[in-house]
Amino acid sequence: MSYSLRIQDLPATERPRERLVAVGPRSLSNAELLAILLGTGQGAGQLSAVGLGQLILQTLGGDRQDPLAILRDVSVTELTQIHGVGPAKAATILAAVELGKRILQTRPLDRTPIDSPATAAAALSQDLMWQPQERFALLLLDSKNRLLAAPVMTIGTETQTLAHPREIFREAIRQGAVSCIVAHNHPSGDLTPSPEDLDLTRQLLMGANCLELPLLDHLIVGYGEFRSLHETTDLWAAYPDMG
Repeated sequence: MSYSLRIQDLPATERPRERLVAVGPRSLSNAELLAILLGTGQGAGQLSAVGLGQLILQTLGGDRQDPLAILRDVSVTELTQIHGVGPAKAATILAAVELGKRILQTRPLDRTPIDSPATAAAALSQDLMWQPQERFALLLLDSKNRLLAAPVMTIGTETQTLAHPREIFREAIRQGAVSCIVAHNHPSGDLTPSPEDLDLTRQLLMGANCLELPLLDHLIVGYGEFRSLHETTDLWAAYPDMG
């Protein structure tokens, strides 16, 4: 005999939809937000919708500090392997995730000055921070350090990407940038720069010096953290005019 626990079967104070209306979505847990999408719980354990949401996050996230990260690229197959999640529930979750991605992609360009590694990392978070493949991106800045563009130049494998200084500076000049920051992600979450990362930074500093187009930093980001090579290496010591 199958049994489903519906949201409407819960006390009013425990119903995620009613709580969202009363206190707003920011006050709900991740599991409660998933419960609104799921509508019902299900399974031999007679999980509520919130319980099923918790099970999904625990199953997909494992020991990761941010279990939501895996939802960004989860598949229908992965979701339907969880007891109580059928194709309809999986499709609803994927549709919500995709809609969130598209909303972020249409956000207006933030004109807040990029005046620190932290603000630069925040500007790159959507395109780099949680990606499963290594990506290389630019922050192109105007004379007041405001963002002109943030193009992703290359997408590599899980462990490697390629970026050529010629293409980087061509894009910076095409966009009319006064200065720039380069960045890439380490999908592993280990932000230690590789020898290749350091060699590329040296090449870019030499090119930027010749072009009189300051390279302000090279950031490595991943899983909510970032590392500034300007702050943690001596590579900029030979280029005091680079910022």
